[in-house]
Amino acid sequence: MSAATATAARPTLRLGLLHLAWVQAIVAMSGSLYFSEYMLFPPCALCWYQRIAMYPLVFVLGVAVVRRDDRNVRAYALPLSIIGLLIALYHCAMTYNLIPESVCSATEAVSCTIRWINWYGWVTIPLLSATAFTVITASLIFHKEAR
Repeated sequence: MSAATATAARPTLRLGLLHLAWVQAIVAMSGSLYFSEYMLFPPCALCWYQRIAMYPLVFVLGVAVVRRDDRNVRAYALPLSIIGLLIALYHCAMTYNLIPESVCSATEAVSCTIRWINWYGWVTIPLLSATAFTVITASLIFHKEAR
């Protein structure tokens, strides 16, 4: 790929980041519904808080894509994504025993440290959530407004 082609591709890539954020939100919401409704894994309190941040992003980002609202999307989507990311990172720290579960006041019926999945010995549901929020947050930060 020549330098001119690479330079021409960058604006297109940066414009597509809003679409990437929307698709990531759809995949994350679908995954959480799959785990809870099909696999019957009961969500813990921290999972519910992450859902509260993720589910509206599907609709907010969808409206931004359809309306081509490049200018304002960060103002209303980025706070939800950052809050969800912080909760997911906190949840990961509990799941990987970096902080004790007793620190969390959200331990109701389902423990926040149960590893419902443990792919490859380290991929857990909170890590999947943190990854999704990271992709959405980075996409929103690096998204370039259409001119």
